[in-house]
Amino acid sequence: MTGDLITRVRNGDGEAFRELTDPYRRELHVHCYRILGSMQDAEDALQETLVSAWQGLDGFQERSSVRTWLYRIATNRCLKALRSAGRRPQTGGPVPGFDPPEPTRLGKVEWLEPYPDILLANRVDTAPGPGQRYEAKESISLAFVTAVQLLPPRQRAVLILRDVLEFPTREVAHIMDTTEQSVAGALKRARTTLRQRPSPSAVPEPPPSNSAAERELVIRFTRAFEVGDVDGLVALLTDDVWLTMPPLPLEYQGRDLAARFHAAVTFRRGRTYRLAATRANGQPAFGMYVPDPEAGVCHANGLMVLTLAGSRIRAMTRFEKEVLRSFRLPLTLPYPAEAGRSAEA
Repeated sequence: MTGDLITRVRNGDGEAFRELTDPYRRELHVHCYRILGSMQDAEDALQETLVSAWQGLDGFQERSSVRTWLYRIATNRCLKALRSAGRRPQTGGPVPGFDPPEPTRLGKVEWLEPYPDILLANRVDTAPGPGQRYEAKESISLAFVTAVQLLPPRQRAVLILRDVLEFPTREVAHIMDTTEQSVAGALKRARTTLRQRPSPSAVPEPPPSNSAAERELVIRFTRAFEVGDVDGLVALLTDDVWLTMPPLPLEYQGRDLAARFHAAVTFRRGRTYRLAATRANGQPAFGMYVPDPEAGVCHANGLMVLTLAGSRIRAMTRFEKEVLRSFRLPLTLPYPAEAGRSAEA
């Protein structure tokens, strides 16, 4: 069947090309996202991959599977993107519009973007085996994607191909156009670097997705956040919680700094919010909207992604409002009726 499709594609059949590549598009997009950390960059790399595959099918000698061949193209497109000068934003200057507390540190992954769960549904990603090191949920989490961004590009690609996608070393060497010895060395160095992260076993497991426990935590978070209840919000956080906000490099750790930041910035001058629930990177997320009584609508403000640990929140990651379109969320919401009644009273 595949041979017939390849023959048709070589004869210029565009529909056959779509039939040949469609089964792999979603997993290739996730692969590019893991390497690049950006939805837009991943989309660009995927489109370049498909164009290269269409133009280069005559060179496909069928010594490997179509899937491996596409991963070879996609990985090299990503590595080329990482070599491109000036692709990363520089946003380390003053933050306009508010005076935040002194951060714990400045982050290095300012280009990070969230990945909508609606694009993860029913994807073909891995063929899990006994040697798989990263479960599907962990391998798309913001913590994992952020951590791999700090690896050198080739180590990053090797780690994802071997430990997430479980390609054999021989196939990874083919994909990366290198030797098995080089792959083994890069993988060893990448694993050593990632072991310096906090051990997952030392962190309480998050409640299962869409479970009663997760829903209860989401309800409590929503109630506190929408009315600007800083004390109620901080009560839901772990002692070592992290607040991050790419592309701004500011990062805050601990409940005290979280309270100070939310009081000074998030809920400044009595600001309140409406939240629209969604999911990103396998985690609860919310479109954030600020009510505008004069206009009678709520304007988009950003996207918040929560990382949970047991019955607490151990990370809050805020993204700019531009990412909302990837989540099919609007730029405005209706003004809450209860707010209108309160104003009239």
